[in-house]
Amino acid sequence: MMKRTHHCAQLTLAELNSSVSLLGWVDSIRDHGGILFIDLRDRKGITQVKFDPQVNAALAAQAATIKPESVIGVDGVIVARPDGTINKTLPTGAIEVDATALTIHNLSDTPPFPLDDIGGDKVNEDLRLTYRYLDLRRPKMRKNLQVRHRAAKSIRDYFDSQEFIEVETPALFKSTPEGAREYLVPSRIHPGEFYALSQSPQQFKQILMVAGVEKYFQIARCFRDEDLRSDRQMEFTQVDVEASFITREDVYRLFEGMIKKVWKDVLDIEIPAPFLRMPFVDAMNRYGVDKPDMRFGMELTDLSATFKESAFKVFQGTVASGGSIKAFNAKGLADLTQGELKALEDIAKSLGAKGLAFIKAEKGEWKSPIVKFFSDAEKAAITEQLAIEEGDMVFFAAAPWEKACAILGRIRLEAAQLLVKRGKMTIRADDWKFLWVIDFPLMSYDEERGGYAATHHPFTSPVPEDVEYLDSDPKRVRGQHYDLVLNGMELGGGSIRIHQPALQKKIFEEVLKIPADVVETRFGYMLKAFTYGAPPHGGIAFGLDRMVALLCGTTSIRDVIAFPKTQKGQDLMAQSPTPVTAKQLKELHIQTVIPEVKL
Repeated sequence: MMKRTHHCAQLTLAELNSSVSLLGWVDSIRDHGGILFIDLRDRKGITQVKFDPQVNAALAAQAATIKPESVIGVDGVIVARPDGTINKTLPTGAIEVDATALTIHNLSDTPPFPLDDIGGDKVNEDLRLTYRYLDLRRPKMRKNLQVRHRAAKSIRDYFDSQEFIEVETPALFKSTPEGAREYLVPSRIHPGEFYALSQSPQQFKQILMVAGVEKYFQIARCFRDEDLRSDRQMEFTQVDVEASFITREDVYRLFEGMIKKVWKDVLDIEIPAPFLRMPFVDAMNRYGVDKPDMRFGMELTDLSATFKESAFKVFQGTVASGGSIKAFNAKGLADLTQGELKALEDIAKSLGAKGLAFIKAEKGEWKSPIVKFFSDAEKAAITEQLAIEEGDMVFFAAAPWEKACAILGRIRLEAAQLLVKRGKMTIRADDWKFLWVIDFPLMSYDEERGGYAATHHPFTSPVPEDVEYLDSDPKRVRGQHYDLVLNGMELGGGSIRIHQPALQKKIFEEVLKIPADVVETRFGYMLKAFTYGAPPHGGIAFGLDRMVALLCGTTSIRDVIAFPKTQKGQDLMAQSPTPVTAKQLKELHIQTVIPEVKL
């Protein structure tokens, strides 16, 4: 078998008259009056190869049997391309290889879709995933994998320079159903008992702190049985970090340093630090979401005081019952169509709104079903507060505070896309707006189960000055929890952890109301470990898939994972999941139940 002397992006006029051997895939074939030109492609790039029947008729005839995407090896001599045929878009565009030998390693069938980026992007994603091995040959997909590699290497180099050590933790863990749904793995050796695939290394990394590791990191594979979407997969990769004797300020500096290094190494971009910080309450009040996209304005305004005594009973009643009136001005969106307005209203209703109140400032007047209920003073107040001008579109939400924020937070994002579509707003993918969201509430009240739930996770330490409220008013307690947000996407989150066994036990049993026997079953080993000198510690976990997607300028993490699942959780290439045999089920002591079909 011939050995490769060069990659297909290396050859230039500096190698003129050199003998070379190349290996790769046939990108394209062109017949110019009997002379065949083959663009040979490997993972580095493309080199043009010439087969001239006047020079070697047998070799040219052999080349004529090749189809695109076949795998071949070529020996030849580097020559300059004739004047007028130089391809300035390729590093190898000034030369070509005069072939002297050809080895056909494998002939390819005709691919089911074009393997260039333009044609491939137009193909149904399910078809691309069915033939993922072909999809990954496309230049964009190869680049995405390379970016992922460089990002992971940069992260490892950074944490190594900070004296962290990488420790692998088990994928098979125990079931702790406080978080997302888990994937359960039956034990053959222990009939009727199950492992759970680890949702994150959270408990293991805290145990490593008790073990004295002090500085741990891992690029960890994690599993959650969740409904999928463009930025979520059932198996995903996170950059997991924990350190002892660390404060929130230390975490911010540490990870700002990591981000700066990754963006410099991968994109050659200098990211300024420190990053902006914003309390959770401010993020919700201003943007309606705890992961705000700050590349554009349209901030929310609270109008509760303005409508406290209003004749408009919907607004007045909401304020009287403790709710909030929120609004924002989508400047220049008064040309919204009825269809677009209906779509926005449907989104608002899906989030619990009864409708979507609005004002169109158009042709010198306000057009809205609710304006007739406003007093002149109220009109003057909101004109000033929202800076309403001709051509503007104002949206309102009247609901309990968090719901009102969430409704308009989503409508704000949709309105921004409509303005982008009209050319009235620009949102650049490479406008990197990093933000720490801090001071989250430690607990939230779960109406459905009638009790408190941890906002982050039950291992998050409360802010020291708020500990006294754990008994009297848990919702008032802030957690030492922080999220890093970029352009409307949560990159990662973490917290300073509880390290005192008494406080951790109190959170479990007295605040979260987890029965003592359940606490012992699920977390007993951890509480026991804390009695043997657990240091103060904290950390964070970053979604590597989401980070790489942003670095690659794509909205779907499926584009940066080599073999992702579809939104239905299927691997179309390998055709999984699949049934298993009765023998396999018997070995695992499992019987399956066919779900009832609802008519």
